[in-house]
Amino acid sequence: MTTQISSLEFTHFPVMLSEIIEISNPKKGGVFIDCTFGGGNYTKALLDFPKTKVIGIDRDDAVISIARKMEKNFKNRFKFYHLKFSQLEKVCKDNVDVILIDLGLSSIQLQDFKRGFSFKSKEKLDMTMGLSDNSAQHAINNLSENQLTLIIKVLGEEKDAKKIARNIVKARTQKKITRVDELVEIIEKSKKKNYYTKINPSTKTFQALRIYVNKEITELINGIIKASKLLKPGGKIIIVSFHSIEDKIVKYFFSNFSKNKSKPSRYFPEEVNDNSILFENYNNKALKPSQKEININNPSRSAKLRFAIRNKKDFFYPKSFIQKFKKYLDIEAIYV
Repeated sequence: MTTQISSLEFTHFPVMLSEIIEISNPKKGGVFIDCTFGGGNYTKALLDFPKTKVIGIDRDDAVISIARKMEKNFKNRFKFYHLKFSQLEKVCKDNVDVILIDLGLSSIQLQDFKRGFSFKSKEKLDMTMGLSDNSAQHAINNLSENQLTLIIKVLGEEKDAKKIARNIVKARTQKKITRVDELVEIIEKSKKKNYYTKINPSTKTFQALRIYVNKEITELINGIIKASKLLKPGGKIIIVSFHSIEDKIVKYFFSNFSKNKSKPSRYFPEEVNDNSILFENYNNKALKPSQKEININNPSRSAKLRFAIRNKKDFFYPKSFIQKFKKYLDIEAIYV
């Protein structure tokens, strides 16, 4: 277990913290689940309200020491589990007031160059968030050109995916690709210089590999389904996403399974006894960080916050939701 991270404790900026506190209303107390504990910022803010009980979950073993210290400081009010948040059913059965999921990469992960998440790293290609059975290095050196193209194009939304994949395969025939800077060099040579953007040319490929290695879409889909099952009537699920695929999935789930979901046609009659509803009326407009917050924490600029309120109907498994995003699940299931 990694323990040399005490200097990073609480250094990760919790995105839209004031908005999350306002939505979750911890003054009343209740049971909260922080599905992406990280440095513990959201959890600590919730525990500042004396009537709250918080369950923390994180797949990253680098945060365990932070969580254990918090357990000692908040006995009987905080419990941590080293799990993926798709395993929510292992920590609680039902009657939860608020479930919070922040899908962003934490500073603890990004600042440790040995993890391989940063473009600036010259360390081993890894990108695993924890409890993963794959790595970026394994993917880069073993997947076919077509598989790499698919992953980079779909999960990274990278228009130069085919060229990048081709050059990766070409480079690995000469020498196994083991370091982050080696991959960065291949990507930069594969893309034309764009003088009109500040975005690093490796951004989308790194996003794609990170999502693929950690099966982030599979985690998100399974996690929010299970979260909606655990919430009590009136309970809230709050999700902060950072790229368009995540936000598209969250928006679809909340809007398509809410009381005011759109009809296929305005000429169709209203559905009176619709048993395919999990949430109360949903407002599609996502919340975004204020300019003041962006100035303090620039990575928050791409964040979108959405939340939904559980209704009183019995839970049902939303098979149509799985089918809607099956292409992402199939890509994440690719393994060599």
